[in-house]
Amino acid sequence: MIRSFTLSTLIALALTACGASRSPVPLVGASSDVGALTGEWAGDYSSAESGRSGSISFTLRAAGDSAFGDVVMIPSALGRPLMPYRENTAGAAGNQQAASTVLTIRFVRVERGHVSGTLDPYADPQTGARLLTTFSGELNGATITGTYTTRLASGDTQTGRWTVQRR
Repeated sequence: MIRSFTLSTLIALALTACGASRSPVPLVGASSDVGALTGEWAGDYSSAESGRSGSISFTLRAAGDSAFGDVVMIPSALGRPLMPYRENTAGAAGNQQAASTVLTIRFVRVERGHVSGTLDPYADPQTGARLLTTFSGELNGATITGTYTTRLASGDTQTGRWTVQRR
């Protein structure tokens, strides 16, 4: 996800070691479509616009109309996971001492192999500014390939691509 991953992008859930999210993610789609997303996924993302790339992994556990999971994105140049965005107590923007390196998916929709969603805000690894990412992709067998758009604090956007494979 990064300035551009908005799954930024994607897809758009959690490292197996991290377990399930504390709160469910709304999941919209037929049970057969949702079932096709359940499992552990790993791959990469990149953006020519931002020059950033890295690894992405997530685990999705579906339960009715909700899912549990988080995304872990590790930019190649940074060597550590991106952090969730946090407001400080004075109300100023920043990413001070985030307790987690796991990014939360806010919403996921899946329909006939098309996946889309959004991530909760996360911190730009260089400036700490708030980034928002949306993602979409196509499920083809054991691979999801898609694009993401990240909205920067300035209001500008950056796009990129992501690909994950079921482990």
